[in-house]
Amino acid sequence: MRVIAGIHRGRKLQAPDTSDTRPVMDRVKESLFSSIAAEVPGAAVLDLYAGAGSFGIEALSRGAESAVFVESGRAALMALRANLETLRLEADVFAGPAERFVQEDTRRFDLVFCDPPWPLDSGSVSMVLSHLVPRLDADTTVVVTRRTGDEAPEPHGLRIDDVRAHGDTTIIRYVMDQ
Repeated sequence: MRVIAGIHRGRKLQAPDTSDTRPVMDRVKESLFSSIAAEVPGAAVLDLYAGAGSFGIEALSRGAESAVFVESGRAALMALRANLETLRLEADVFAGPAERFVQEDTRRFDLVFCDPPWPLDSGSVSMVLSHLVPRLDADTTVVVTRRTGDEAPEPHGLRIDDVRAHGDTTIIRYVMDQ
């Protein structure tokens, strides 16, 4: 797992030593970021279920203004913090469940990554994203990764803009339902 582009291009990222998380394949991340390239510079990014922080770190490397990482797993948090420290990146880390974060935090975000553990059902993911909608602007993009073949979340206030399968991973891009 590495940073694909930007100021930290080619830098390796530490992955947690646990079966609870799965590293994002470089080709999946590369495809995703090529499709949202114009939205990243200057963005306030939220990385839900961050794991080692691959999505948020990639966004920061490509010029995002800020990032908040939300992760509850101990091993993943250790890897995430080590990656931020190694790359000397300033970011907020919320050590707790995404459900609690979306209920307590009031910041606004321009770009949201949601890479939940695959066993987490789509209804739970929909609930978390629905809580975020009031704090998203009309041009906010929300990106969700799921196992190919799993049901896509249906969060209130968001609509699917694009779906792309990459082997066992599907990327679902949502925009505000206007």
